[in-house]
Amino acid sequence: MTDLAGETASACRVCGGEVAEFLDLGRQPLSDRFVEPGELADEFSYRLAVGQCASCTMVQLVEEVPRQLMFHEDYPYHSSGSSVMREHFTEIARDFLRTEAADPFIVEIGCNDGIMLKTVKDAGVRHLGFEPSAGVAEVARAEGVNVRTDFFEEATAAAVRAAEGPADVIYAANTLCHIPYLDSIFRGVDALLAPHGVFVFEDPYLGDVVTKTAFDQIYDEHFFLFSVGSVQAMALRFGFELVDVRRLPVHGGEVRYTLARAGAREPSAAVARLLADEREQRLTDRATLRAFASNVITIKDELVTLLSGLRAEGRRVVGYGATAKSATVTNFCGIGPALVPFMCDTTPAKQNRLTPGRHIPVRPPAAFADPYPDYALLFAWNHAEEIMAKEQAFRQAGGRWILYVPDVHVV
Repeated sequence: MTDLAGETASACRVCGGEVAEFLDLGRQPLSDRFVEPGELADEFSYRLAVGQCASCTMVQLVEEVPRQLMFHEDYPYHSSGSSVMREHFTEIARDFLRTEAADPFIVEIGCNDGIMLKTVKDAGVRHLGFEPSAGVAEVARAEGVNVRTDFFEEATAAAVRAAEGPADVIYAANTLCHIPYLDSIFRGVDALLAPHGVFVFEDPYLGDVVTKTAFDQIYDEHFFLFSVGSVQAMALRFGFELVDVRRLPVHGGEVRYTLARAGAREPSAAVARLLADEREQRLTDRATLRAFASNVITIKDELVTLLSGLRAEGRRVVGYGATAKSATVTNFCGIGPALVPFMCDTTPAKQNRLTPGRHIPVRPPAAFADPYPDYALLFAWNHAEEIMAKEQAFRQAGGRWILYVPDVHVV
């Protein structure tokens, strides 16, 4: 069996061009569907394969998971769960309040638990969050944030424009890459955005995924992996212009893209610089993506070999962070309770359930130290610095961390 995909082609969801697969990560469950033991027979699965459009270079999944299956009332992820992310969203909210219109109307697509918009609300500024997952939407409302429990698309955006007027800022964080139907999103932005307003979104960056071999950034919710070149082409296709970019360290490496109506704002030098970097690195060349796929297979083999060896030695390994990304790793690599008896996670909605597909039990954080394991497999590697600082007692007890990004190593 090979995990390197052949040249199976499908149609690009942005431009209609031919998409050729370069990596097949096998059958996968819904990445955030943590199950009760009695629900095991009802698990949904799909083929997780990724390809690239030959026309616009957009990297994307070749099979779409229905959005209602992923974003629902019990959606477990809360943006405010990390202190790093709380600071991140506070900073971007203050940037908008400082740099945009004097009395702005700020709209967020996928506002989650309202962590960004709460700062806007506290400043007394008009705002609205779109959040289709009812559970986290209620958390945001409890903080006084105005939330519409709905998907952002042309019809819902037009309704907001009619009721509230144009938006000066439309923002999305770790949301746009989730949405296969970008044509409707851009029609919604066109309907709602003020003439000189900005559409700002930040998502995992293809450059970081490839450089770090961060293949776990590929899962059902991440339909697209954006590059600056593909975003520039996408923006032009829908009548917008990419006017600024900014590299971000969060979530393992992201880019914040700022779009405006064509001709409304002067593009910054940062756009040309990052485009030049991508050309120099040959980021979107087919050979680069095939080499990435080969590196993924190497990580899979080395991680399974390491975990199997530790089990043979009688060592105890516990998973740390039952992230959506961990579903890709555990299911692609075949890691189940025999290799990792349980995972620890701070999210109550995940605790006392089983991970998607491989059914590893998820326990509260207290279980991590009861007693400490010999090794901790860090699935939440994008929060490594924050986590390791918090878990110094684990290291002092002789524990060691296993990471698989950018390669399999023990620290």
